[in-house]
Amino acid sequence: MAIAKRFRRDVKLAKSVWGELTPLSVLTLLETLRRHRLSVASGDLLLIDGRWYVTHSGLLRIAARNQCRGIRIRPVAEFCETSASRYAFKATVFTSSECKGFVGYGDADPSNVSFLVHGAEMRVAETRAVNRALRKAYGIGICSVEEIGSFAEPSHSSRRESKKLPPQPASGNYGGRTVRDHLCQLIRQHQLDATLVKSYATDFCGVKTLREATREQVENFVAHLADWAEKDRDALLCQLNSYLGAKEGAA
Repeated sequence: MAIAKRFRRDVKLAKSVWGELTPLSVLTLLETLRRHRLSVASGDLLLIDGRWYVTHSGLLRIAARNQCRGIRIRPVAEFCETSASRYAFKATVFTSSECKGFVGYGDADPSNVSFLVHGAEMRVAETRAVNRALRKAYGIGICSVEEIGSFAEPSHSSRRESKKLPPQPASGNYGGRTVRDHLCQLIRQHQLDATLVKSYATDFCGVKTLREATREQVENFVAHLADWAEKDRDALLCQLNSYLGAKEGAA
């Protein structure tokens, strides 16, 4: 009964995030939750264009729950070209001390990742390799979201418009408002989770902590957030919800 109750809670949460689900989507969700003991609330799954995808954090939870013995990651030098931001990795997952390893490869370059993470291709490639190896090791039949790149990428026209944004003052003052003020206003106006926005900003800027980001990077993020929230708040919420697992871990 407790398991059934948890499943109902996950389905209810999924509907609150992605709207009404088709019967097939619900059945697929329930089967995935049951088989792999995943959780929507923890950010383990995302619904994109009517299909479910597992997240990197979800895969790591599966590995930890099954007492994974280790993950070995190596760059594949012949497929790496740093000058072109092109990287490839090989990941090997060991499920037990006797396991010979489950191998997965991942690659990334500016042509196959979202423009939001340009500059972070090496980390994307590593994550993709780990995800593929984990999916093989634990029989995960659905693709991981990190392998497909952005699922809510703005149109090409939006990209062109964003590049034409006028440069902001060096002081970071938007007509009397600081960047921080502008960001706080966006969070309040669109009722966003500040912690999730911070996690997203860190990824957007390609830094480990937001303090490492340059003023220009933060200004670009705020402009991007404002544009996305105005045009498609639901898609933005989906993006932010992918960081739910990281938020719980920080708590």
